[in-house]
Amino acid sequence: MSGETLHVYFLGTAGALPTPQRNPTCIMVRRGSDTMLFDCGEGAQQQMMRARTGFTVEAIFITHWHADHFLGIFGLVQTLSFNGRTAPLTIYGPEWVHDCVRTIRHVGKFNLSFPIESVELSDSSWVRFEGYTVTAFAANHGLPALGYVIEEDKRPGRFDRDRAIELGIPAGPLFGKLQRGQTITMEKEGKMHVVQSTDVMGEPRPGRKIVYTGDTRPIPERLAIVGKDVDLLIHDATYDDTEEIRATEFFHTTAGQAGEAAAALDAKTLALVHISSRYTDAQQHIADAQKKYSGKIIVPDDLDMIDIPFRE
Repeated sequence: MSGETLHVYFLGTAGALPTPQRNPTCIMVRRGSDTMLFDCGEGAQQQMMRARTGFTVEAIFITHWHADHFLGIFGLVQTLSFNGRTAPLTIYGPEWVHDCVRTIRHVGKFNLSFPIESVELSDSSWVRFEGYTVTAFAANHGLPALGYVIEEDKRPGRFDRDRAIELGIPAGPLFGKLQRGQTITMEKEGKMHVVQSTDVMGEPRPGRKIVYTGDTRPIPERLAIVGKDVDLLIHDATYDDTEEIRATEFFHTTAGQAGEAAAALDAKTLALVHISSRYTDAQQHIADAQKKYSGKIIVPDDLDMIDIPFRE
């Protein structure tokens, strides 16, 4: 598990209206061989082709049922069917997810080559995958809405080779057993000794953590349950701080408010997304976020990909 890559593709970063430079919302998270989409706006499959990610998708997580966050599913499932997919595709989302999947089956008027399954999530629901968990939290967007936390399991602590040798353990297969958490029994000076994995392993180290808010007003009380040490916070920043009243009215967040959230979560990187089409650039967004947060701030362009390294 500790060697798995973790890549985030920003396939769509626009606000409610697309622009010539930005597609509707779609975030791809690829961990090792697993691929998930978080929201799937119109044109998502074309963005996947442009980014050369392929069409291998294990699951789709939708934050809410505004069209710019889910219309891309209709074309994507048809493409997957044309390509001969047979494995089930699960779509997760808040209330009405079952209605959406029924509509996809009905509107398409063609026979899918694979089953589509729907799972309704709510605040604190979680979905377990091998080596990591996706947990939902309640957002505030004027209708049932969720954000998501992608968090890896803890990694084993560092192996203390010198301590193992001091205990008389020969280098070789026994080292590997201890690193895998096993207990070994060995003879030393004519006596049998038991060595626990904890005798030679350091404290477990945290895995990586990504938080995606979807569209929302500021939700500090919900983000507080996420915990600290977030590697990447992908946050709604539809407006700059001069439009705080408008942001509140339309259930969105300003860039400065996103910066406050990043500071509270001790995020390593803050990605500002869902930028309104009224802006020709996002320099003011970055400046507003910097007033509240001193870490790394990015406003990703469509098709940008970032690699999430382990925190040591």
